[in-house]
Amino acid sequence: MKKILVIPFCLAPSYYVILKVLITIALFSVHLTAMPELPEVETTLRGIAPYVEGQKITDLTVKQSALRWPVTENIQEIVRGQNIQQLTRRAKYIILKLDRGSILIHLGMSGSLRVVEPSASWRKHDHIEMQLNNNRALRYHDPRRFGCWLWSSVEHGQLKNLGPEPLSDAFDGDLLYSVSRNRKLAVKPFIMTNAVVVGVGNIYATEALFRSGIRPDRAACNISKKRYGLLAKNIKDVLAAAIHQGGTTLRDFVNSDGQPGYFQQSLDVYGRAGEPCNQCKNSLKELRLGQRSSVFCPSCQT
Repeated sequence: MKKILVIPFCLAPSYYVILKVLITIALFSVHLTAMPELPEVETTLRGIAPYVEGQKITDLTVKQSALRWPVTENIQEIVRGQNIQQLTRRAKYIILKLDRGSILIHLGMSGSLRVVEPSASWRKHDHIEMQLNNNRALRYHDPRRFGCWLWSSVEHGQLKNLGPEPLSDAFDGDLLYSVSRNRKLAVKPFIMTNAVVVGVGNIYATEALFRSGIRPDRAACNISKKRYGLLAKNIKDVLAAAIHQGGTTLRDFVNSDGQPGYFQQSLDVYGRAGEPCNQCKNSLKELRLGQRSSVFCPSCQT
C-alpha cells in the first residue's frame, strides 16, 4: 500500500510556500551548472591580460594536479623564470605564450581565473597559482576539476583539427552551407561541433537559432544557403554582444574584477521553457538534442 502524505489544512499554505522556494532554488541551481562558454573565456582573457602579459613567472604552485588532463609534470621548473609574451585564445582555450613554449589553460565546466595578491588566502577549490614579478598572482579555481593546465614546447594537440573562430572572416554562411551538405545531424549540435566552428556553446547556439527563426532539430542538410547566412550573422552578433557585456553568468563565473556579467538578462529563449515568447507570446517549448536541453518557439522557428 502506498503511503500518502496528508498536509493539514492549516499548514498547507506554509508547506506550499516552502515547496515553491525549494523548486525555485533547484531550478536556479540548474542554471548555475552551465559551463563557461566562449564569451566567458574571452572576457577572462581580456580581464587578466593587463596584469599578466609581459610579466615574468617567478614561481608556480600546484596544489591539485588531477584535472581533466593531469597538470604537466614538473611544470613549475619548466616555466619558472620565463616571460609571458602574449595571451591569446583558440576556441575555449587560453594560451599563455612564453619564451620557449606555451601553457594551455581550459576552464572546463566550473573553472575561473582571477588576479590576486600573492598573500591572498587560498579558497576551497583553488588548485594552481602562478606568481609574477609585478607582485601579482594568477589563481586557478575549479570545483569540478575538469579544466587543464598543460605545457608544450610545440603546438598543443588539443588545438589540432579545430574549425574557424566564429568571429573571424573565415566563418560565414557559405561555410556552414557547404559543410552541412548530406549532414542529417540536427542543426543545433551541428553548429556546436568544433570541427565545423569553435566556441558556439549551448546558450549561444540556442539564442542564435531563435534569432534566425530555425528550429534546433531541423536537419543541417535541409537548411538553405540564405538561412545559413542569417544564422552565421546571428552567431557572430550574439557572441559579440555577450563579450561586450562581460559574459553570461549562469553559474559562479565572475569577471576578473570580481563583478558578475549581465548578458543573462538579455537571453530570449535559453532557460525559459514554458514562458511566453518575446516575439509572438506563445509558450516556449523544450526538447533534448545530444543530451542537451534546447528551448525554442514552435511558432517563430521552423
